[in-house]
Amino acid sequence: METPNLDALVREGCSFTHHFNMGADQGAVCVPARSMIMSGHSLFNIEGPGGMTEEHPTLPEAFGNAGYRTFGTGKWHNGHEAFNRCFDEGKDIFFGGMGNHWNVPVTDRYPLGKYPQPKPYRGFSGNGSIWPRHKQYDKYASGTHSSELFANAMVNFLENHDESADERPFFAYMATMAPHDPRTCPGKYLAMYDQDNIQIPGNFQPEHPFDIGWCGRDEHLEDYPRDPEKLRRHIADYYAMITHLDAQIGRVLNRLETIGERENTIIAFTADHGLAVGQHGLMGKQNLYEHSVHIPLLLVGPDIAVDERRNHLTSHYDIYPTLCDLAGLDTPSAIEGETLVPTFDNPDAEIRDHLLLAYEDVMRAVRGERYKLIEYYTEDGYTQLFDLDADQSETDDLSNDDSYSAEYEQLQAQLRQLQETADDPLIEE
Repeated sequence: METPNLDALVREGCSFTHHFNMGADQGAVCVPARSMIMSGHSLFNIEGPGGMTEEHPTLPEAFGNAGYRTFGTGKWHNGHEAFNRCFDEGKDIFFGGMGNHWNVPVTDRYPLGKYPQPKPYRGFSGNGSIWPRHKQYDKYASGTHSSELFANAMVNFLENHDESADERPFFAYMATMAPHDPRTCPGKYLAMYDQDNIQIPGNFQPEHPFDIGWCGRDEHLEDYPRDPEKLRRHIADYYAMITHLDAQIGRVLNRLETIGERENTIIAFTADHGLAVGQHGLMGKQNLYEHSVHIPLLLVGPDIAVDERRNHLTSHYDIYPTLCDLAGLDTPSAIEGETLVPTFDNPDAEIRDHLLLAYEDVMRAVRGERYKLIEYYTEDGYTQLFDLDADQSETDDLSNDDSYSAEYEQLQAQLRQLQETADDPLIEE
């Protein structure tokens, strides 16, 4: 997969190679992921409209209160009230979860919060058919791919900021719809990946071997049993969308360079989740395997380590305190995350040794530096134990191997402790 602009960010900054989305309390995994980034709280403590915190400013609010100009564009599946609270300006906002990348219903920010009345638009179901939905929007951005549309808005913001008399620093946020299905992008990028040359992942399975407790929309994107030839097409298109998205990120970075602000700007890149696309017999992101919860975090800019990697266990709620720390802003005391700034000078700085992962009320996991334990709260119940040093693809379940009984018991105890600390509702039950 070709991602030259993201590769350049890796060389320019610091990559956190063990960054995770804690999970989700719903099928739209992006919603709580966005809430954790914006609130600095973990999954079970996000609150208020859109899952934003009510006890202290959101991440962009904190910058706005410190005198920054705040701008947002792109996908925002957390509601109008939360967007208006976070950003003072907004352009080409998609208030939804998914849709036709070439015909996106978007709106700009309404200062008083009185957005247009909901109108029908044509959305996509799991099998690619079209069904009517209702969203609040001003226009269809017809003929422009969503990734280009949102990059255009960001580029225009940077240009206007450079030409304006506004001397405030800026906090600008771009969230894309890609690479969410339907997997479409310009033909130039689709042609880059020949499905006949796509390698099927080593952890591919025709079906998942047991009930994981969830089988919603994403899992109906392809028939059972999974056909390797059809999956090659899915993966090729997935790669193409990411390469196309990378090109749009490059346009934004180039504009930042053109206006002379590249060296003065902190750049953060992350994602809300990954997709299985055939791994473990799954298609979506509603699981706790590495392919869905292990995601990128890149930080570039002043006072950030250059061309270095850190393997600390990090999560979305660490981004808030880290950006505040880098910008010299006070971090609210209620923030649950940890600033990652100490790791730049000291690669051995302690952050945490285990992470709690969760999906709805059907899965819980504890992820350590080497081992991972996943519990499934289904009718039959199931537990998995993986040694990730030896088995990154999570295909060798060690839960019934007596030689790993000590690790199994330690991780189960660690999982219960993390659940109690995080106010996991399953513990209360």
